[in-house]
Amino acid sequence: MLLAQITDLHVGTPGSNIDRQCRTAVQLERAVQHLCRMEPRPDAVLCTGDLVDDGSPEEYATLAPLLAPLPMPCFLVPGNHDHRENLRTAFADHRYLPRQGFLHYAVDVGPLRLIALDTHVPGAPGGRLCPERLAWLDARLAEAPARPTLVMMHHPPFRTGIARMDEMGLEGGDGMAEVIRRSPQVERILCGHLHRPIVKRFAGTVASTCPSTAHQVVLDLRRQGRLAIVDEPPACQLHLWSEELGLVSHTSYIGGGDSPRT
Repeated sequence: MLLAQITDLHVGTPGSNIDRQCRTAVQLERAVQHLCRMEPRPDAVLCTGDLVDDGSPEEYATLAPLLAPLPMPCFLVPGNHDHRENLRTAFADHRYLPRQGFLHYAVDVGPLRLIALDTHVPGAPGGRLCPERLAWLDARLAEAPARPTLVMMHHPPFRTGIARMDEMGLEGGDGMAEVIRRSPQVERILCGHLHRPIVKRFAGTVASTCPSTAHQVVLDLRRQGRLAIVDEPPACQLHLWSEELGLVSHTSYIGGGDSPRT
């Protein structure tokens, strides 16, 4: 089982600031082509938030045809730049999305269980896992305690040392840790938001963030560090699962050439 993760697409409408500055739609088109050319091809694609840049219906109308060429299932969760109702409306054909309330869900993908958490707080850059959302997570984990499980969400449940990003981090991470500790079947917590590849041990499992398909955040670990975009390549991650290997994750850079040198 091979799962691809893409995140922080930040697709804008043609001519918008994000479109002019970062060409996010073009970058996503390249990412989709990159995934479609892979051998073996991923069995599913996980999109961990900030799918668009300001949450408008027009942006989702731009996003949908960019994702449409993917021949495999594509699972979406919202980030802080998203809008629940506009996302839900634009992707009404994604039957796994609930018709009301938080946009979280649980699905089985081959041998794995995938649990998507909605950390979105309208109007805020940071995320939240309130008691209602944590109770939902606890209940979903209790349904299949023996099935290897991946949890995907936008905001990571840990501090990263990138001060400006940690200021817009996740509220409720401690509560999530209590839930995860009771669930040893959780193989990984897959996140976005940071525009960087970061890995941390968390509550008896591993939590990680994925680079953006577009622009990356500068790696600045000073206490008063700045928040800026850095010229690093777009990327996705590949999460390979087998009974023999367990879960192994790789970062795949987009646009660096497709053929190995011999």
